[in-house]
Amino acid sequence: MRNLKAITDKYSFTSEVPASFVVFLVALPLCMGIAIASGLPPSRGLVTGIVGGIIVGAVSGSPLLVSGPAAGLAVIVAEIVQQYGIEMIGPILLLAGLIQLLAGKFKLGQLFRAMSPAVIYGMLAGIGVLIFASQFHVMLDDKPRIHGIDNLISIPNTIYKALFPIDGSVHHIAAFIGITTIISLLLWEKFKPRSLKLIPGALVSVVIATVIATVYRLPIQYVDVPANSTPQ
Repeated sequence: MRNLKAITDKYSFTSEVPASFVVFLVALPLCMGIAIASGLPPSRGLVTGIVGGIIVGAVSGSPLLVSGPAAGLAVIVAEIVQQYGIEMIGPILLLAGLIQLLAGKFKLGQLFRAMSPAVIYGMLAGIGVLIFASQFHVMLDDKPRIHGIDNLISIPNTIYKALFPIDGSVHHIAAFIGITTIISLLLWEKFKPRSLKLIPGALVSVVIATVIATVYRLPIQYVDVPANSTPQ
């Protein structure tokens, strides 16, 4: 029995550690990206990822829990930030967590069985469209609009700025880096070597685009992460 347990522990260690490393590599840029999409500084996304990955996982009590960055609530968080400011995110999240605890205590999760999956998929698809509409402008170094419909309507104007730059704008350079990132991601997922299958395409594409922008010192916007994220 001891030998079987040792073999099981060794297998769990050799399989879980690489899996955890891959999840970390995927979650790191996602934490910053979703924070930016939510209207928050990227450093807040890193802190939130640490809390969700370490603290929540440690106190959850469930071995099947999956915690990490997800874009499903980015639109809601962005709306809260615009209406109430960043300082209200904390109290609202605490209230939402309390509601979740009460729902679990009183076993209210069964109520969601009455909800059609089409509703959930429709909501996620709508949120995806809104995130795409806002972050498309960010990818071209343009400023996203306040409302989702405005972002969708103004996409042709942003594309025109990238195709026909004027007054020293760098929208075309930002578009090149954004397209390079997307192409790198797709090519890696399609043709990645079997020996490097653990390396996520998102990380590879971010590294390639970052190296190009850094080596050639492209005059585009960069993510600003302060050395000290402690609130002043």
